[in-house]
Amino acid sequence: MSYNNKTKRTQQMMLLAILILLLALFGTGFLAYKHSSEKNAIHTERESLAQQLGEMEGLKIKLQKDVDSLQQSFAIVVQENQSLQGSVAMAQFTIDEKQAAIKKLTRQKDSKIKSLKAQLESLLAAKADLESTIRNLQAENDSLWQLTGKLTEDLALERSEKAALAALNATIEEELKRLTLANFKASAFRVEVERRKPAVTAKSRQAKRLVVSFDLAGVKELYQGVRTLYLVATDDKGTPIRSKNAIQAKVNVNGQEMDIQAVKRQQVSIYDNQRLTMTHELEDRLKRGFYRVAIYTDIGLLGAAGFRLQ
Repeated sequence: MSYNNKTKRTQQMMLLAILILLLALFGTGFLAYKHSSEKNAIHTERESLAQQLGEMEGLKIKLQKDVDSLQQSFAIVVQENQSLQGSVAMAQFTIDEKQAAIKKLTRQKDSKIKSLKAQLESLLAAKADLESTIRNLQAENDSLWQLTGKLTEDLALERSEKAALAALNATIEEELKRLTLANFKASAFRVEVERRKPAVTAKSRQAKRLVVSFDLAGVKELYQGVRTLYLVATDDKGTPIRSKNAIQAKVNVNGQEMDIQAVKRQQVSIYDNQRLTMTHELEDRLKRGFYRVAIYTDIGLLGAAGFRLQ
């Protein structure tokens, strides 16, 4: 049993040694294989790197050529750029000049347009004024034609009335020559018609007062002294104007007794030379037409005059 055990143990140890040896061989082979694989891989990688380095060297050479070409192109471009910058500066200068000229022309144009607009507005205003003036002149012309027609009628009427007044005055003059005394008669005989406020008027609607004034000059002593003066007012037909307090009197004219109707009676001291005035406040409005005013004394007619109210 002891021999067998030893044999078995020896076998086991041998087997173990063989196993260990096999393992060592296997490990050595594996390591050798691994080293060989790694070496092959490194060789392959080196070859690849060498190839890549070759390619990179070729690329480097190509890139260097490209860089040189680009540098040449850059130099050309820089030169062209400098030339272009000069051209751009010149062009900008030209553009600035053109813009300044355009602005100047624009300002001149705007100023001219404003001036033309102002002139146009002024002309339009002048045109409107002229049209208004023309219309006014046309209206005035029409009015003047109408006025001319009226003035023509008025002139004809005026001539007719002047003729009538002249005829009335001529009649009065004849009557004065016939009825007045040679040395006792009025001169500078004047009749005025006044408004309510003292002012002369010829309008019938404004007539409020009769004012008669006259001179007595060279009166003989025979006719001097206190005498009664009568103011007689009639229309052109001899009808006395209306008066509430009409005065009926008799006077002696050239040896003949005459009945008169006066609107005013006044006691006056007669001297050789004096100017006398008699007034009468009208009671009713007088109509348009011709009137006659006469001043009488108890011994005759002193003076008379006619007037017209419009």
